[in-house]
Amino acid sequence: MSFRRVAIMGLGLMGGSIGLAVQRHLPGIATSGFDSDPAVRRRAAERGLAGTIHASAAEAVEGADLVILCVPVGAIEQAASAISGALAPGAVVSDVGSSKQTVCRALASVLQGACIIPAHPVAGTENSGPDAGFATLFHRRWCIVTPPAQADPAQVARLVSFWQALGAMVETMDPEHHDRVLAVTSHIPHLIAYTIVGTASDLEEVTRSEVIKFSAGGFRDFTRIAASDPVMWRDVFLHNREAVLEMLERFLTDLAVMREAIGTGDGETMFDLFSRTRSIRRSIVALGQDDPRPDFGREDHEQAALRTD
Repeated sequence: MSFRRVAIMGLGLMGGSIGLAVQRHLPGIATSGFDSDPAVRRRAAERGLAGTIHASAAEAVEGADLVILCVPVGAIEQAASAISGALAPGAVVSDVGSSKQTVCRALASVLQGACIIPAHPVAGTENSGPDAGFATLFHRRWCIVTPPAQADPAQVARLVSFWQALGAMVETMDPEHHDRVLAVTSHIPHLIAYTIVGTASDLEEVTRSEVIKFSAGGFRDFTRIAASDPVMWRDVFLHNREAVLEMLERFLTDLAVMREAIGTGDGETMFDLFSRTRSIRRSIVALGQDDPRPDFGREDHEQAALRTD
């Protein structure tokens, strides 16, 4: 690994997991960390999320040859401004945000002349904060690297190798294409989850206690997604607006088709869609991106937890 010092800016789920993963998989690399919240910095120091936790962003990036901004995409420009005068010559600046075009533009406008190579580890949980991170978060998960057209191929290769060392599978992609793909696979599903859980809680004839008590499997899984960091997801939708609206329009068209099928009793249309989507699920499991066991392996996880109590 050609990086010698990694600075992690933001010490929540992503930043904390990167710090722990580097310590486990790349123990020869020094790590430094910063978070704008003093309470997060204290907890990060207690957990050892980075080798050194600094009180300022400029101190954290001093001497680093890789800087990773682990902040909501809406805070990227502010985070970049805080380090703009302290970057070491030749340092690679990356991030972990879920939308890439606006990130590329923001970093380029603030860090003119810097080596900017955005990235998006497609990994995470519904939890956030310095206690949420763990070293194996990126194992067998995709990390999409989205280099600008003018990026140095050698620097891109260094960043790809870094993520592979943390256990990730890596693919490079154009930022615009990334945003359209993730609008379908991540952003719209989150929007649906937030909306359906909100709808259930707003129904006058259904009480909040009934929503909680009688949550079936599908709704329960929606609530897990809808428990994700609201600041992060607000910023994702604001910064990937065009791609989300494009895919949302397509989804609403398809939803109208299903509404018509239900209304007219068109079972053939419903069966055809359900059959096609079932095969998608099987493909995801076959690629190792989810647990093939019944109920997503929850029972096995729960039994294991009971045995360790």
